[in-house]
Amino acid sequence: MRQPWLLAGAAVLLACLGASFSLADVTPAPSAYAVVALLVAFLLTESVHFDFEYRRQTLSVATVELALVLGLVEIGGFWTAVARVVAVSVVLAVKRYVAAKAVFNAALAVVEVAAAAAVYRWLGSPDIQEPVSWLVLYLAVTAAGVVAFAMVWVAISVADRAPGHSYWTGAVVPVFVMGPLSGLVAVVALVLAGQSPWAWALVVPVVLALVAVFRQSARVARERRNVQRVYDFARRVEQVSPDDAGVQQIVTAVRELLNADRVALWLPPYLDEEPRLVVSQDGGSAPWYDGPSDPDDLVRRRAVAAEHGAPVLVTGARATPEERAALDRRGAQEVLGAPVVTAAGEYGYLEVCDRQSDIVSFAEGDRAALDSMLTHVNAAIRQQQLLTRIRYDADHDRLTGLPNRQRLAAEVDALLAVAPGVARIGLVLASLDNYTEVTDTLGHAASDELLLVTAGLLREHAPPTALVARMEGGQFAVLLPGLSLPATERAARRLRDAASTRARVAGLDLEVSLTLGVAASPVHGDESGALMQRADVALLAGHSSGGVASYHPVLDQQSLRRLQLGTELESAMAEKQITVVFQPIVDTATSDIVAVETLVRWAHPRYGNVPPDDFIGLAEQIGRIGVVTDYVLDLALARCRRWLDQDIALSVAVNLSARCLAETDLVDRVRAALRLHGVPGELLTLELTEGSVVDDSVRNSTVLADLHSLGLRLSMDDFGTGYSSLSQLRQLPIDELKIDKSFVLGMSTSQSESFIARSIVELAHNLGLRVVAEGVEDEVTRDLLAEMGCDKLQGFLVSRPLPDDRLEAWLLARTGVRTAAPGAPHRRLFVRS
Repeated sequence: MRQPWLLAGAAVLLACLGASFSLADVTPAPSAYAVVALLVAFLLTESVHFDFEYRRQTLSVATVELALVLGLVEIGGFWTAVARVVAVSVVLAVKRYVAAKAVFNAALAVVEVAAAAAVYRWLGSPDIQEPVSWLVLYLAVTAAGVVAFAMVWVAISVADRAPGHSYWTGAVVPVFVMGPLSGLVAVVALVLAGQSPWAWALVVPVVLALVAVFRQSARVARERRNVQRVYDFARRVEQVSPDDAGVQQIVTAVRELLNADRVALWLPPYLDEEPRLVVSQDGGSAPWYDGPSDPDDLVRRRAVAAEHGAPVLVTGARATPEERAALDRRGAQEVLGAPVVTAAGEYGYLEVCDRQSDIVSFAEGDRAALDSMLTHVNAAIRQQQLLTRIRYDADHDRLTGLPNRQRLAAEVDALLAVAPGVARIGLVLASLDNYTEVTDTLGHAASDELLLVTAGLLREHAPPTALVARMEGGQFAVLLPGLSLPATERAARRLRDAASTRARVAGLDLEVSLTLGVAASPVHGDESGALMQRADVALLAGHSSGGVASYHPVLDQQSLRRLQLGTELESAMAEKQITVVFQPIVDTATSDIVAVETLVRWAHPRYGNVPPDDFIGLAEQIGRIGVVTDYVLDLALARCRRWLDQDIALSVAVNLSARCLAETDLVDRVRAALRLHGVPGELLTLELTEGSVVDDSVRNSTVLADLHSLGLRLSMDDFGTGYSSLSQLRQLPIDELKIDKSFVLGMSTSQSESFIARSIVELAHNLGLRVVAEGVEDEVTRDLLAEMGCDKLQGFLVSRPLPDDRLEAWLLARTGVRTAAPGAPHRRLFVRS
């Protein structure tokens, strides 16, 4: 507050000194009409001016030289100064200048008149009709302009900082051209009036026309400055940096080019970024103010809802009570608000508060300039957000929005780098068990939907500090900072239990089940690559160990073994390392051998006998189960064909993986195999697991009906261990049930197991299905099953699974041939007692 009054006091002191030297010899008092006329002339010329802004300071250039020349020549310097001061005071009062500024400008007016009067007196006051007087008046007017610009330069330097070279270059035209030109009009008027008083009738219209032209020129100049500001802004925006600092640069450019006190830009959330409020204020760090961030704020609401997105202007002079409240919350007298359109099509908000100049206020030209700037602001914001999108897409999964493998590795390494060798980090890899099956059966749209459901479940049930990522396919990862290996294992089991549910996908209720592999630092490694690789090894082990497994060094050998088995699977079939064995199935009542179940075996040259569960599960995971099934089916039907060639009817049963039911060409392949070997469909039984048969995707497809239409029989294997219901069984084209051996083995010693087996037999018979009991190993169990009415028996009591040559020997030793029944085309084998 002291500095403006200090400048004003210095200006008053200088005005007093100038007046005492230049205006001391007061000429005889002119007529009141002359003084009033001069006052009117000053009022008229002071009301039309050019405004040159420099930060908080504004220099106004008007056509006062016209009145100044008239005053010096007609009524003298003293009364000219009086008329000028009165006119300036009136104009400043109307414009509501602050007191210190008004005093400074009034004193400046006195100094200008004093400087002009001093030159006019020093060089003499020749007759206006003499050309030399014209030169004197030109010098007087020029001196007044130079003194005025010099005083303003000092004031700006003291109040802010010294203007540069452009200030003085900008002063050339008003001081040496525009001012003298206005004075020249006054000289012409005085010369003509000296020839004839009636000349004023010609001069006054010319003067008024000059003022009008000056006013139009001022308007054109303002528009040109606005165009130049937009052009300069566009150039600056093109050079902003493509990062967060670029937004700050844009806001600062708007503030400087509109000479505003402060500018705020609010941007809505984008991708994983929070909403942002960027504020630029002259003179230091900007305080936060809540208008731009509030969606219910009056100015912001109007700007965003404005037709065609045009900026809105709210000024204190014409504010309603609601608008005044909006201005007060910002501590502003005027606000320009405009919408900003982001790359996502959402609205942001740009706000400009208060012109730095205390003379010039925001006007329509500024609103138009801001409207033009918005095109460049929108383009710059969208460009930066598109770059953000590119960076985001580089380390995020496009479908789920989760971090991807690269981002996960970076996060792991960043956490490990904080405390190398001792940082505790848990890493859980989760594999969606039925992802491939859903993809093959229902298509990628359904599997994508399932992935989104799984991602949501993991995010919901993972600890708050966890990072959930998607790796590839149906695999996810959960990073658990600060957890030890035991804590990670507990968290993994809780996560698996919480995420195991049924979800509605593609109109079907599908099971969401996960297999998890666990690794932890520093126990299992101290860099991301090692942790991820070992969690992946544990994940493979998880498929055969209850759904959750932790890494152990021994798993590396198992993983290497699985890898080698996977690569050798097809060559093993070609080299006959993979073969089949047959286990007879007999009719309980007649002891006829009604079928043999075909079981697959692999005798590996390095690993020995590989358990079927190992390589069948592996074949399912790597997508080669269809090839293995076709291979086994071909061997089984070839064996059946040889029996037919001996006029013996012996059915073969082949296990069918749940994954095979999802293969679109399964029915065609089975039909082609039957035709190739010339085996009728009724001599082939396909055994299906209970879980695969009752799966929604299978029940809602036609694959079971299409297989059944080939004449073959469908058997539900391992019945009693799944979740099938009576209503489901009635809807399926199943011919028989196989009681799981876990119930059969305990029948002789457990009454509850015997009761379960009896219930299954009765249930199946009530539905018109035949029943096979597998795992029959003693005569007590055989007798119990016979008493229950079980149709067929299979187990070690009858025979172990035998390779082809041993099966042939067993048949010769243990069976006889029964003559074909009337109407039957082939003979039957029976077990001799």
